[in-house]
Amino acid sequence: MTSVALTIDRIRTGRAAGTTCTPELAREPWDAVLGYGPGASMGDVLPTGSPRQGGLPEQYRQASTDELHDRIRAAKATLGDRVVVLGHFYQRDEVVQHADFVGDSFQLANAAQTVPDAEAIVFCGVHFMAETADILAKPGQQVILPNLAAGCSMADMADLDSVEQCWAELEELYGTEPDADGRVPVIPVTYMNSSAALKGFCGEHGGIVCTSSNAETVLEWAFERGQRVLFFPDQHLGRNTAKRMGVPTSRMPMWNPRKPLGGNDVDALLDARVLLWHGFCSVHKRFSVGQIEQARAEHPGVRVIVHPECPEAVVDAADEAGSTDHIRKAVAAATEPTTFAIGTEINMVNRLAAEFPQHTIFCLDPVICPCSTMYRIHPGYLAWVLEALARGETLNRITVADDVAANARVALERMLAAKPRG
Repeated sequence: MTSVALTIDRIRTGRAAGTTCTPELAREPWDAVLGYGPGASMGDVLPTGSPRQGGLPEQYRQASTDELHDRIRAAKATLGDRVVVLGHFYQRDEVVQHADFVGDSFQLANAAQTVPDAEAIVFCGVHFMAETADILAKPGQQVILPNLAAGCSMADMADLDSVEQCWAELEELYGTEPDADGRVPVIPVTYMNSSAALKGFCGEHGGIVCTSSNAETVLEWAFERGQRVLFFPDQHLGRNTAKRMGVPTSRMPMWNPRKPLGGNDVDALLDARVLLWHGFCSVHKRFSVGQIEQARAEHPGVRVIVHPECPEAVVDAADEAGSTDHIRKAVAAATEPTTFAIGTEINMVNRLAAEFPQHTIFCLDPVICPCSTMYRIHPGYLAWVLEALARGETLNRITVADDVAANARVALERMLAAKPRG
């Protein structure tokens, strides 16, 4: 039994008081209350019009774990090369074990382009990832999200209307003419954790998509073409990446979409190199400098690695910061037994601890609090959509309108060409 499963079992039996962010983690995802459900982003506001998942048939809700695994394996065997299952690092172990490819968002975007024989891509991640797969997939391929309620609260913090309003204000302030070096006033950069509409916005306005793996390469690309960058929706990835590149934080004003000029004065915007959107990841926001100090006190010599979606002070206090793939590679490359304190989603941390037992690996946050929306992909939903495919029925297909997809594809292809360092 994995440590997450063990913790949830203790929640059910009342033996884990104080070790989890909410006792609702013990509930299955089909029993979740409206909103984002149990986990780190459960307190975030679910926007009107967000995808909602209908009821899961009782046979899947009542099936045992072993039965669901058997049914998933049988459906995959029947489908053969007609289906490919992609799984994000943050997925629960019970789902990851059935994935044909496991990776971060950059790796899975690449994988979506490299399965030409598959009729269907089942994406075990969240909604924006499935949208990206649909944009990059071959014509005629179907992309399926097992649970439509698997969204992303960070992605929902920037919507097309707000970004377009921001852009109009910036154009009024900066104008649209390039400088003497041919650089336009501002280049839009959206994190992968955003809607297809925002990726399309970037493609339409000369911008690009980034992931945590290639954010520095992307910002270099943008600075070559623009005097400054509008970076959305995650303020922390933008700030930490630009700071590492030598941009002072004084030249990175925050843009609050609820205020005129984002809550800034004109001089600050004219001096800006990176405009940071007021968005964040609820999982990575939980990590603190105090947690790092406690890890160092209790484990002398500990190596602290955090995700760049963590707040600036946490990244500064850590030994290093990097994407989920960077974290995995750092642990795998350690030749001597090492103690690692890791600041990222708990399912990945626990998987690393199981995969590399020669090391001591633990999560900086002592409280179990997984990504509430990744948590919604459950073996029951995976069995449901795979068995439907096996009998010729497509459930939960994710499609992006052609006009949006065309512009988004431009921005995504620029992203894929911006290879991560190392």
